[in-house]
Amino acid sequence: MLEVNNITIDFASRRGDVRAARNVSLTVERGEILGLVGESGAGKSTIGNAVMGLLESGGAVTKGSIMFEGENLLDMDDSQMRAVRGRRISMIMQDPMTALNPVKTIADQITETISHNLGLNAKDAMQDAINWLKKMDIPNPEERIHHYPHEFSGGQRQRIVIAMALCGKPDLVIADEPTTALDVSVQAQILQLIKKLVAETNIGIILVTHNMGVVAEVTDRVAIMRYGELVEIGPTSKILSAPETDYAKMLIASVPPGDTKLHRLPVPTEDGTLPPAQAATHRDFDENDIILKVKDLSITYNPGGSMFSKSEPVRALQNLSFDLPRGASMGLVGESGSGKSTCARGIIGLTPTSGGQVYFNGHEISAMSEKQRRPLRPAMQMIFQDPYSSLNKRMSILDIIAEPIRFYGLANNRTEIEQQVVSLLERVGLNGDALKRFPHQFSGGQRQRIAVARTLASKPELIICDEPTSALDVSVQAAVLNLIKDLQDEYNLSLLFISHDLPVVRQMCDDIIVLKQGQLVEMDQTDRIFDNPQADYTKELIQLMPHMDDFKQAG
Repeated sequence: MLEVNNITIDFASRRGDVRAARNVSLTVERGEILGLVGESGAGKSTIGNAVMGLLESGGAVTKGSIMFEGENLLDMDDSQMRAVRGRRISMIMQDPMTALNPVKTIADQITETISHNLGLNAKDAMQDAINWLKKMDIPNPEERIHHYPHEFSGGQRQRIVIAMALCGKPDLVIADEPTTALDVSVQAQILQLIKKLVAETNIGIILVTHNMGVVAEVTDRVAIMRYGELVEIGPTSKILSAPETDYAKMLIASVPPGDTKLHRLPVPTEDGTLPPAQAATHRDFDENDIILKVKDLSITYNPGGSMFSKSEPVRALQNLSFDLPRGASMGLVGESGSGKSTCARGIIGLTPTSGGQVYFNGHEISAMSEKQRRPLRPAMQMIFQDPYSSLNKRMSILDIIAEPIRFYGLANNRTEIEQQVVSLLERVGLNGDALKRFPHQFSGGQRQRIAVARTLASKPELIICDEPTSALDVSVQAAVLNLIKDLQDEYNLSLLFISHDLPVVRQMCDDIIVLKQGQLVEMDQTDRIFDNPQADYTKELIQLMPHMDDFKQAG
C-alpha cells in the first residue's frame, strides 16, 4: 500500500541545509502494523510528516518517492494532498490536549472531520460520531459527545483522537507516540484497540515510538532509525530476539527488564560496546533508621462547585501509612488519579494535607508553618517529570544550579559558588562549558541531568522523583536511572520514586506501594510484588505491562 523509496529530507536554515533523513526505504501493507523506532532526532516523526505532506517550514523531500497505492504523493499539489489527508491517510498525534481544540466540543470536532471527508449531512455526521465514541468505549457517548476536551481523562482524550483519525475511513494511519504519557492499564487498552481495528478494517498503521515494549506488544515488523538513517528493518520477533546491528542491540538492551532486577542498566561505553548485565546486589540499610514516616496521611480537594451546583469533596488520598529507611528507595505506583503525585506533594508541602502526620528526621513537618519548614527544606528536594518546564528558560545553567546554593548560604562567594556548580555538572556527566548556556540548548536527557544537579545543590537527604524519565528515550532513560542509583549509593540518599513504568520501578526501588483511587492496595518488597502479587489490582497492573522479556530470552 505504501512504498517509501530511498527518500532524503533536508531542512533549510541560516547555517545551511540540515539533513533529517537520508536514503530511507520502507513499505507498509494492508493489515500490517509497522513500528518505526529510534531515539529523539532519529527522523521517525519526520518520515511520518513527509508521508502526510506536513513537513515543517523549510523542510523538503529532496530525493526519492513516496508511493501510495500507485500514486507518488510528492507529485501532488496542496489541493490534491488535502483530499488525501484524513480521507485516505490520517494521523494520531502524541498529545491529545494539543491535537484537540479546547474551545470546541467533541461533537463539533468529530462531525467536522466526518462531514469534510465523507460528505454526510449534520444529522448523519452526528450519529456517526456517536457510533465512533461507542467503538472507543467512551461511556454515555450521546451525552459526553457534547463535552469539551478538558472534561475527559487522558486515556479518553487519546481514544477521541483515534476516533477522529479513523472516522474518515482511511487506508493508512500514522500513530505518532500514541501511548507515551499513558498509564500501563490505559496504554494496554489503546494498544488492544489498535490491534482490533487493524484486524477488523484491514488498515495499515505506522506506529512511531521509542517504547520497545509497545513495539513488542503490537507490531508485525519494526524499522529502527538513527541520525536520519535506517539502521535495521525486519519482523519484530527477529529484530527483538536477534538484532544484527550494534545500535539495535544497544537499544533493546537498554530497556529495563520486568522479570529481574539489575545492578545497573546496560549503557554503551565510549567505544560503542555494551557491558554485560549484572544482577543487582543487596543494598544494606538500617530498617530502624527512619528518615520519613507517613502516618494516616489524607488529602481532600474541595472544588467548590458553581453558583448553581455544589461539587462534592474529592478524597485524593486516604489514611496512607509507611516508613522509608535512610538510604532506601520506595516506589509509588498506580494509575492516574491513584494519589501518587498527590502523596508526594503533600509530603514535601506543596499540597495541604487534611489529616495524618508526616515526620522527617523525627520532626513532624505536617504540623509546621512554612517558616518553620524552611530550615528543613534543603534536605528534601524533588525531581519533576518535565525538566524543560521545571527549569527557568531565561536563566543560564550557572544561575539555575547556583540559586539554591545562594538561597541557603552554602557558599561564601561567587568563586565558591561557580566551583560547586562545575563540580555538580561534572558529577552528572556534563562539564563547565554548560555554565553560560540556557535550557533550550540541551537535549531532554541533558536537561534532566541539569535538574538532578540542581536538586543535589542543596545537599539533600531525601529526593522525591516524580516520573523523572517517562519522556526520555530508552538509552537516555537508562543513563539517567543509573546516574540516580550512583548518586544514591555515593550520598546515601533516600528516594521516593513515582512512575507508571513498572519495569523502571523494579530497577529503582527496594519496596513498592500500590495505590488505587487514593487508597493503599498493597505494600511489600519489590521482588515479592512482582513475583507474587497478592492483590487483584496489582496482578492486573503487572499482567498489562508490555513484555520484551520473552524476546530477549529467545535471543
